[in-house]
Amino acid sequence: MSHAYDVVVLGGGTGGYVAAIRGAQLGLKVALVERDRVGGTCLHRGCIPTKSYLRSAELLHAMRRSTEFGIQAEGVSLDFAGVRARTAKVVESLHKGVQGLLRKNGVTVFHGFGALVPPSIFSPNGLVSVTAGDRQELLEFGKVIIATGSQPKTLSIPVDGTYVMTSDDALARPDLPESVLILGAGPIGMEWASLYADFGVRVTVLEFLDRILPAEDDEVAAELHRLMTRREVAIVTGARVEPGSVRVEGGRVRLQARVGEEVREFTAAALLLAVGREPVTRGFGLENREQVEYDRAGFIQVDGFGRTGDPAIYAIGDVAGGGLAHVAAHQGVIAMEHIAGRSPEPFAPERVPRCVYTRPEVASVGYTESQARALGYPVRVGKFPWRGIGKALVEGSVDGFAKIVADARTGDVLGVHVIGPEATNLIAEAGLAMLLNATAWEVGQVLRPHPALAEIFGEAAMAVEGRAIHL
Repeated sequence: MSHAYDVVVLGGGTGGYVAAIRGAQLGLKVALVERDRVGGTCLHRGCIPTKSYLRSAELLHAMRRSTEFGIQAEGVSLDFAGVRARTAKVVESLHKGVQGLLRKNGVTVFHGFGALVPPSIFSPNGLVSVTAGDRQELLEFGKVIIATGSQPKTLSIPVDGTYVMTSDDALARPDLPESVLILGAGPIGMEWASLYADFGVRVTVLEFLDRILPAEDDEVAAELHRLMTRREVAIVTGARVEPGSVRVEGGRVRLQARVGEEVREFTAAALLLAVGREPVTRGFGLENREQVEYDRAGFIQVDGFGRTGDPAIYAIGDVAGGGLAHVAAHQGVIAMEHIAGRSPEPFAPERVPRCVYTRPEVASVGYTESQARALGYPVRVGKFPWRGIGKALVEGSVDGFAKIVADARTGDVLGVHVIGPEATNLIAEAGLAMLLNATAWEVGQVLRPHPALAEIFGEAAMAVEGRAIHL
């Protein structure tokens, strides 16, 4: 059976379903193709379930220190089956919500494997075939948006899901390992290190580079390293793991890593691979579209509106190097508005908030101090510790700081970096400041309530000019 649509979206993850809904709102006839469940990796195997685990871990930690707040809580213990049950409930609730939004907006959803059919005289842009069992649908399109996402990298290390795991496997696992090696100290690796540590798992993190969180500001990364070490998480940087050395013996995983001039052996009950993700671009006909180009890492090359070199094809999200669910959603809206003939602002990567949901949280937007200096900006920095913020003391979360990087000539905010309580929520204020091209002086003039965690931005902004009040 054949159907005709203005736009077909391949992939129903965060970017795909948001793009589909926005297209329908703009009056376009939109089809969404998803072989699994709408919501994609973020909802079912990524952002939402891991943050649910992290919330349980955070609450467990808070209850164990309740005597600090004058509360006697006896018999506090972890019910991991209960953690998993709550997580499943949260995911299913959101899944039903996404399904309802697609129906409400009139998006036609095809469940099955979608593949691009090459152009022909009858279909100059090509078709999308959708196969589900022995049933096949053919979808004609004016434009197609590729939103097929990414999958965990494995470094060619055999994954069995129990002893050697990806993050997908770790979420599917019904129990907790007694100890774990985590390969990779980016956001995924550090979030799992944080929640595992709170759940009572002995954690060792191995990172190839000389520091954790390589995308974050140097001082922020160093502070998280210090705080995680204080929580008895072992972190080994500069560790070059030999993939061929990974083996399972006697119910444990063993591997070797070169650390400096020394070859060290590490062992644990499980190994979690958190070395990044790779785009899903093969196996559905995209390789036959010769005008679509890729970068060295295999990500689809797009412009600020999501256009590829093929005029019929757009790409958004992880498959185009987005790497974050909120980036995929934002790019999806931009792509659909561009297809509909609107004039959206092109995607601005420098305004993307980056969040790491460890304890304490890390969040940032804009340039790090070293990036700003490398770009030639004369830099002025303002820092302020949480210990100087009354609400942080009330909350019992005083580790970390906020840091504002500003242009010394114009005062413009170039980057904001936070490690501490509610950082992933508070960073939205910094994002608005970046959007409005605010100066540090303007950020400092915002009247904030007291006591509130947001006061730290005012103090850090005033610290740029050496006039923080409570420091």
